[in-house]
Amino acid sequence: MSSQEQNELESSIYAIKTTANQERAVANLLALAAKKENYDIRAILVPKELKGYVLVETTSFETVEQAIQGIPHARGVVKGNTKFAEIEHFLTPKPAVAGIEDGDIIELIAGPFKGERARVKRIDERREEITVELFEAMVPIPITVRGDHVRVLSKEERE
Repeated sequence: MSSQEQNELESSIYAIKTTANQERAVANLLALAAKKENYDIRAILVPKELKGYVLVETTSFETVEQAIQGIPHARGVVKGNTKFAEIEHFLTPKPAVAGIEDGDIIELIAGPFKGERARVKRIDERREEITVELFEAMVPIPITVRGDHVRVLSKEERE
């Protein structure tokens, strides 16, 4: 086994408990401390979906405990480590059209039709685009917008 493979095997992921909404600040201060004190911290992750926690990849629990000493809003390290497979879903971006279905009522939040309400007619997941028909239009003309330019207001009732 090469030394690089050995290093990768030794690396573990630990969770730091933080004050709510201070995750980013803790991560930034942790990165500065790691650089200044030369701690073996390989990665710091602040998933939006995981409130009150910062994930750290390093070789030992003690390294994380030492690194967070004196960092405001870092409340401690959760006992035990996490496997990479458990956090992998935080690393893959979700498509902008995830959770949007045909028939949903949406509001456009960007572009020339900002503020308009519309009904979803078609979804192109590959291009992350949605075709909608505006409610206020005199003639229903389908327009195509980016998936991140809409906000779902209500879901169509499903049987």
